[in-house]
Amino acid sequence: MQGRVMNEQLEKIEARYQELEQLLASHELIADREQYNRLAKELSDIKPIVVLYRQLKSLLKEIIDLEVVLTEKHDKDFQELVQLEIKELAVKKADVELKLEKILAGEDKDAGRACIVEIRQGTGGDEAGLFAADLYRMYSKYADNKGWAIEPMFSSTNEAGGVKEIAFSVKGKDAFRCLKFESGVHRVQRVPTTESQGRIHTSTATVAVLVEPEEVDLVIEPKDLRIDTYRSSGPGGQHMQKTDSAVRITHVPTGTVVACQDERSQIKNRAKAMRVLRARILESKIEAEAKKLSSARKTQIGTGDRSEKIRTYNFPDRRVTDHRINFTSHQLEAILEGQMDELTGALLKAEEEKKNESRTF
Repeated sequence: MQGRVMNEQLEKIEARYQELEQLLASHELIADREQYNRLAKELSDIKPIVVLYRQLKSLLKEIIDLEVVLTEKHDKDFQELVQLEIKELAVKKADVELKLEKILAGEDKDAGRACIVEIRQGTGGDEAGLFAADLYRMYSKYADNKGWAIEPMFSSTNEAGGVKEIAFSVKGKDAFRCLKFESGVHRVQRVPTTESQGRIHTSTATVAVLVEPEEVDLVIEPKDLRIDTYRSSGPGGQHMQKTDSAVRITHVPTGTVVACQDERSQIKNRAKAMRVLRARILESKIEAEAKKLSSARKTQIGTGDRSEKIRTYNFPDRRVTDHRINFTSHQLEAILEGQMDELTGALLKAEEEKKNESRTF
């Protein structure tokens, strides 16, 4: 029954794929950029499923054809060769079926994508900003260990040298797959450098990990944007005093605002602000869709809400605890130096276990 249901679902997906191919080839649709991009995105999303399904059908046909040969040829040696080939094809078929089951059960299609990480200081004043800077350093070192490329987008600092807000993109194999668990509130318990009596303070920082959209993921109309330019408030010498290089972009329909002033060039600031803006808008759309379909969150570690407290870094006990999976490591210093594989591995394992529990095929 389960196999039949899956096959029916796959047939519908393949039929939709063929329909989309025809639609995207029509001259009328090419003229409608928004509709064209939306359908192109849908086609791109289901293409991996269709490729696997067609591969599965091809393997099934080969197996059936060889089984027919077995009934027609009675030479013993020849039959043994055919049976061996059938077994090899059956192994390939099982592998393809498993891949399809994972995709249909909601395996993360964005796992291999580049992402944008935003870190903001939370409660705790200057100490929260210093903690946010520690998190940025931790992710930077983690990316370096993994061979990922980091590109700063924008940042602002506080008087103590901490980070009020920082955003950066991360590109590389499995970057989003590993970093997606970092979204939420991170809490630190330690004695601040400004504390004269040695009292432990608790501060927080908020992390958001957003998929960086591709062109077909999201269409933003120029008429929906309000772009303001102004002079940078940060350091920059005479250049900054003479030109309005800082950029603030507002997406009017959603009220999303992004400002960038790190670059000397207004064009570069605008390009970076647009990348962050697109990522935030796409994330909001994904969250809205997930709330409508609450079952989509059953396989997630935690709710994915930025206000959810996900992890505590306790300096007196040299302990890091991830509250979503009740995982504790006493390698605090190593983790803050970017050695996060143990922590990420535990989260990936827990995610896979949740997916296995929720699979219906």
